Amino acid sequence: MSLLSLSALVLGVGMQAQGAAVPAPPPVPVTDVMVLLTRKPSVSMPDLMKVLPEEARETMLLYLNGKIDQWYSRADGKGVVFLLRCQTVDEAKAMMGALPLDKAGMVDLEFIPVGPLAPMRLLTKPQTGETEAK
Repeated sequence: MSLLSLSALVLGVGMQAQGAAVPAPPPVPVTDVMVLLTRKPSVSMPDLMKVLPEEARETMLLYLNGKIDQWYSRADGKGVVFLLRCQTVDEAKAMMGALPLDKAGMVDLEFIPVGPLAPMRLLTKPQTGETEAK
């Protein structure tokens, strides 16, 4: 499969015949919740730094308890990204809400449920019109 075909598959474009009915894809199981954490513009860095040691300690405990799968600093310097081992946004909100920075109202949080790349399922189905090489 070419890179262009794979890109089209992932984006869900150009893979169906014109006018053909497209069945609804199965729901994507949520395996993680991505959390984008940014400091509120009204919060000064000195104020943030007062809470950060406790935040770091609590975050490390979440990681050591298997609740945080991955964590990153944003390259644009605007905060951090967590991949939490949760199946719901509500579970992720509860986890983040218990951390000191969120308790203090110093950060904005965006929650994005994620799961397996669903369009890849199409690659597991036999392709129509293909013939076996002999």
